[in-house]
Amino acid sequence: MHAENRPVGVVGLGSMGSALAAALLDRGHPVTVWNRTADKAGPLLDRGARQAATVREAIEAGPLTIACVLDHRALRTVLDPVADALAGRSLVNLTSGSPEQAHEADAWARSLGAHYLDGAVMTTPPGVGNPEMMVLYSGARTVFEDHRPTLAALGDPLHLGDDPGLASLYDAALLGLMWSTMTGWLHGTALVGAEGTPATAYTPVAIRWLTAVTGFLTRYAAQVDAGRYPGDDATVDVQIAAVEHLLHAAGSRGVDNALPELLKATMERARDAGHGADSFAGVIEVLRKPAGDR
Repeated sequence: MHAENRPVGVVGLGSMGSALAAALLDRGHPVTVWNRTADKAGPLLDRGARQAATVREAIEAGPLTIACVLDHRALRTVLDPVADALAGRSLVNLTSGSPEQAHEADAWARSLGAHYLDGAVMTTPPGVGNPEMMVLYSGARTVFEDHRPTLAALGDPLHLGDDPGLASLYDAALLGLMWSTMTGWLHGTALVGAEGTPATAYTPVAIRWLTAVTGFLTRYAAQVDAGRYPGDDATVDVQIAAVEHLLHAAGSRGVDNALPELLKATMERARDAGHGADSFAGVIEVLRKPAGDR
């Protein structure tokens, strides 16, 4: 059977698991589904999925099982009783968890003779199947390459490395970036909104500005890796002075300033640690754990 048509077992039919199964069906994969509450499979059965009576039946339906359940404890609760069925097969775990849990799951799977990939879906369920959405994977590259055509049905598959904890680590880091960015956007939206500007007017300008900000990220990444932060664009001291304008504008308009106050305090810690003349990238030195404490 061609790789692009390989049968897949999907274990877990919450919102995300159901979206994963639907995307596989849309790409022509024979899909066998299992969920603790069987009636959740109804919409997928209408689209051509086959319902497994047991977890073992879902696993044995093909060479690849995709699991997406509540958490890692639930994963082991579901799979431990039928662990022998995983021998010689591949398990792609898209259950949210920590890097440490990913390492534990990888060791457990290898002890069974199974092939393991940990993963993180970087979108909400409606975005699953969109080739522009990333799905992150970590673990053995040979396993990833073997199943890449199947995984491409879920989104753009990106292999981060052989360390099985990388997908979870990136997931946490990227969510932090998202929340920080969205909160900053909401703070700005509240600020201009205090003067009657609608969010729909402010947002296109904000998005254009974010495009410029990505240039800073690219330039600063090299500085972070080198551990040298030449302040030839805008120093931390300059940024501290600039944030005062935001604090004044927001405070004068009754907008909550907890976020910019936190940012200012972090910049001031960097300044006090001797990084005032560095580029903004130098702030990472007060965010990192000291090497001796790692």
